[in-house]
Amino acid sequence: MKRILLTLCAIGMMAIGSTSMAAMSSSKVRSETRFLTDRMTYEMRLSNNQYDDVYEINYDFINEIRYIMDDVVRGYEWAMDEYYDALDLRNDDLRYVLSRSQYKSFMRTEYFYRPIYTSGHRWKLRVYVIYSNHHHFYYNRPHHYHSYCGGHYRRYHNHRSYYSGRYSHSHYKSSHSTRDRRVYKTNRKSDFGSITTRPGTSTRPSTSTRPSTSTRPSTSTRPSTSTRPSTSTRPSTSTRPSTSTRPSTSTRPSTSTRPSTSTRPSTSTRPST
Repeated sequence: MKRILLTLCAIGMMAIGSTSMAAMSSSKVRSETRFLTDRMTYEMRLSNNQYDDVYEINYDFINEIRYIMDDVVRGYEWAMDEYYDALDLRNDDLRYVLSRSQYKSFMRTEYFYRPIYTSGHRWKLRVYVIYSNHHHFYYNRPHHYHSYCGGHYRRYHNHRSYYSGRYSHSHYKSSHSTRDRRVYKTNRKSDFGSITTRPGTSTRPSTSTRPSTSTRPSTSTRPSTSTRPSTSTRPSTSTRPSTSTRPSTSTRPSTSTRPSTSTRPSTSTRPST
């Protein structure tokens, strides 16, 4: 009996240790997206409109890849290929939102540009390694934190970026794929080096049980693209910290001495939730 109990406990611990994002609730996906976007906004000094758009793009990426990450950690090559396809779409959408200088900074920052890595049989966001306090946020939630459900993802816009033409600032013009870069093999080893790729898994099986990508978010649960606030009607900078009042990136402390919540910008100068 004792041996049976020990076996069951071991199985339970293995199940806990291998929990995947696919099993997470939508609220968990939103919180992961918010944390990544919050740190991108803090480090790259994004505007109000950029903050909201980057949240959408990060949400679409995490929501998309969470269905295949179990197969990535199992070593299926087709899943890794699909992951990098989704990453390329996400990074290309960000190219239309970020300014040229911001995008160059973004590409140099591994935990933003390639935000996911695997450790053992789990996958994680790199930004959590850099920022150890996972409950601290510099900014309030995006105004559509609860309502956005993926309606601006490319598959709903003839595979074109919804964000093209929304900003007048100078963009980084060269579109590229992570797999086109000479450092791709090095990056892949850094991302998924703990995984042994299974031979003969380059083709996705037709019996996959992944939720169909043809299921478009219901219009009753996502904001209509025809009524989405334009950049002129998004929350003004008077309700969120302006770049003149944000913490200077030149004074950003190391991760071991990050500012306490007492130095967080006052909620009276940030957008309400």
